[in-house]
Amino acid sequence: MHAEQQLSKSLKPRHLSMIAIAGVIGAGLFVGSGAAIQQAGPGILVAYAAAGLVVILVMRMLGEMAAANPETGSFSTYADKALGRWAGFSIGWLYAWFWVIVLGIEATAGAAIMHRWVPGIDQWVWALLLMVLLTLTNLGSVKSYGEFEFWFASIKVAAIVLFLVFGAAAILGLVPGVPAPGLDNLINNGGFMPNGPGAVLAGILVVVFSFFGAEIATIAAGESENPVDAVKKAVKSTVWRILVFYIGSIAVVVTLLPWNSASVAKSPYVAVIELFGIPGAGTIMDVVVLTSVLSCLNSGLYTASRMLFSLSTRGDAPRSWTRISKRGVPAAAVLASTVVGFVTVGLNYVAPDTVFLFLVNTSGAIALFVWLVISSSQLILRRRMGAAAKHLQLKMWLFPYLTWAAIISIVALLIGMVIVESTRESLLLSLALAAVVVAVGVLRYRRQGAKAIGLPAPAQRTPVEESRR
Repeated sequence: MHAEQQLSKSLKPRHLSMIAIAGVIGAGLFVGSGAAIQQAGPGILVAYAAAGLVVILVMRMLGEMAAANPETGSFSTYADKALGRWAGFSIGWLYAWFWVIVLGIEATAGAAIMHRWVPGIDQWVWALLLMVLLTLTNLGSVKSYGEFEFWFASIKVAAIVLFLVFGAAAILGLVPGVPAPGLDNLINNGGFMPNGPGAVLAGILVVVFSFFGAEIATIAAGESENPVDAVKKAVKSTVWRILVFYIGSIAVVVTLLPWNSASVAKSPYVAVIELFGIPGAGTIMDVVVLTSVLSCLNSGLYTASRMLFSLSTRGDAPRSWTRISKRGVPAAAVLASTVVGFVTVGLNYVAPDTVFLFLVNTSGAIALFVWLVISSSQLILRRRMGAAAKHLQLKMWLFPYLTWAAIISIVALLIGMVIVESTRESLLLSLALAAVVVAVGVLRYRRQGAKAIGLPAPAQRTPVEESRR
């Protein structure tokens, strides 16, 4: 039996729904949006809308492929089929690398909050405890991962919904002590685009990476009771999630407060909560951000381990990582992700401005690489289907025009990263890492039909590999 078929199928629709939401709402929305607003002013709404549109198109394409063939490897397995084994190998390893690096970032961020609350315990101890906690969660069962993510996401959603409700009421002048701002903060202080259209375009490069993570739902769908329905619901709801949670909440911030306010730059959401006169705004936001951090840690471990597991089942990673525990969890792949995660956390304390910063920069553009591979794979696989495409349960809109529009937009973003000085180094280092991984993949599969290094003998091929022959 194929190893992937032994994974537990215990994720329920409510888990998948919240996993999809949690993938979109990260700590970057609550913390990083302040810098973006300072850069582009109220015009940052245009940047969020443009970046959100690209993500919506990418998710629709991924949803089409995932609904037709839900697999734990998600876009990596689709790249295998569309572009070649080298592509699936390359993007799978790059994606796993991205999430392992994220573990170091998020564990440190969460530890900083815990250290502020309990300064008697060193920050590195908190980072270690958070990593151990989420590792045990992922080793327990996929259902325990789903439950944690469900409640983490529920807290984030509740916080944003309350924020939007209070924000809308304040804008309408319904909150005592808060005068209705009208359009003053949107058109005064230099206008809607105070730093010009160029700043808005540069802002897209800042905010686009906030949306990365929505694709986790298509990976988790392989361990759900009804993967096809789960994927369809998750992808279809991406549109309103982005519109409401991101654009809606940012609109509240720039409408209620001047974009160039120092409090907005520091923490826009705390600034708005303080405007409402709610005591303990900073602590409230710390709780929400810590929840987002734990959610990201939880998802990062899960996603990295599942991608490593998928790579292993295809012969692109150590075969020992295919081992499944009695609870239906790829425990070896989880531990492999955890070990590297602990190393990155350690580097963040030992050499934060040298080694760790270098590693972070090597993952800076991986989101765009993943989206480009998803778009290219969908374009190729859909064309191969021909007339059979009419039977797809979920289809990309206006194919192939919007697919090409997404591809052109992603390439434009990559070009933008070269032009903008603050993102240039990250792109170049990401490209260097990608070039090395792709070179290994191409060399590994340079002869079509030849037995690649480390792959099982033909008689031992998995059903997935046999289907590609």
